[in-house]
Amino acid sequence: MSADNDAVEKEGVAPGPAQDAPSEESEFVEDGRADQALDFVIDVLAAMGMDCTVDLLENDEEDPPEEIRLEIEGKDAGRIIGKKGQTLTAVQFLTNRVINRPGKRRRHVIIDAEGYRARREDTLSSMARRLGKQAVEEGKIITFEPMNPQDRRVVHLALAKFPGVVTKSDGEGEARRVQIIPVRR
Repeated sequence: MSADNDAVEKEGVAPGPAQDAPSEESEFVEDGRADQALDFVIDVLAAMGMDCTVDLLENDEEDPPEEIRLEIEGKDAGRIIGKKGQTLTAVQFLTNRVINRPGKRRRHVIIDAEGYRARREDTLSSMARRLGKQAVEEGKIITFEPMNPQDRRVVHLALAKFPGVVTKSDGEGEARRVQIIPVRR
């Protein structure tokens, strides 16, 4: 990173204590791809002229070890999200392409900006439950607007154990949408 790109700062997580026997998790920690993802996102944001910091987050207990989580914060974080999260999704897609080369075990990069993804998931989940209730009450199929794969997954999971409905994705490519279908008892 050059000196004129000082607006984007790098922050990371200190490596944990060494383990006696290498585990699957330590294999992922030591492969260097988390740092590669962090550096790539910092460089992209700097090239875009964004005033942000990027943090490499430590995985929670329930997160799979192959997951790399990055959080973007700062003055321009809202611009990184873009309309309906499209810019954030594009940066995440590019980062996944950069670190996942043929011959290596896949690692999934998740990039968030100021908690946008968590808020989006909460909103979609509550909307899905509300519409699930409506589908049961009215006995009609309810179809969402076209969604990206991540948003469709959130809706499917929100209604997976919802009584009286099943969900199904319908359509092709960008026009793929979720249907909430009431089931007769």
